[in-house]
Amino acid sequence: MQLLQDRILKEGKYLNNGILRVDSFINHQVDPELMDACGAEFARSFANCKADRILTAEISGIAPALMAGKHLSLPVVYARKHKPVTMPDQVYFTVAPSHTKGHMVDLIVSPDYLPRGQKVLIIDDFLASGSTILGLVRLVQAAGAELVGIGALIEKSFEGGRKNLESFGVPIVSLVRIDSMEDGKIIFCD
Repeated sequence: MQLLQDRILKEGKYLNNGILRVDSFINHQVDPELMDACGAEFARSFANCKADRILTAEISGIAPALMAGKHLSLPVVYARKHKPVTMPDQVYFTVAPSHTKGHMVDLIVSPDYLPRGQKVLIIDDFLASGSTILGLVRLVQAAGAELVGIGALIEKSFEGGRKNLESFGVPIVSLVRIDSMEDGKIIFCD
C-alpha cells in the first residue's frame, strides 16, 4: 500500500534491534485518515473470509482493527494486557513476548466477546516474529473459534514471522512488507 509505505519513509525511524518507530501515525498519535485507508484495504483483502469479528492486541492493533471493522461491518475485540474488575473470573489467557517492551505481556479476552464457533479475523500493527499474533491465535483456539485470516499493517519480513503462521492455512495480508532496515535505511519488498 503506497500511502502507508510513503508515510513510513517520511516519518518512520529505525531505532536498532529491528525496531521501527512509527508512533507519530500508528500507535501513540494516530492518523485517522491513514488508518481509514488501511481499514478499507484490509476490507478489500478479506471481503470473502466471512469473519464474524476481528481480534487484535491492546493497544497498537486497535486503530487498524477498528477501521477494518468499520469497513467490514464487524465488531472488534481487543486482547487486554491487564484484567479489569469488570471482566468475568473465567477468561481466555495467554502470554506473548513484546519486542518493544522487552518482556512478556498478558493477552486476556472475555469469553463474552469471543464465542465458540465464531469466525475470527486477526488484525495487528506489526508482523515481525509472529509472537503476538501467535498469542492471538491461541486465544481463538482456546475459545473454540475459527481463524479465517491474519492482517498486519507492516511486516518485517526479515524476522520470519510469516513462516510461523503459514501452517494455519489462512490468508496472511500485510499492507507493507519491509525486507531490511540495515544502516538506518528502510528497504521494502518488491
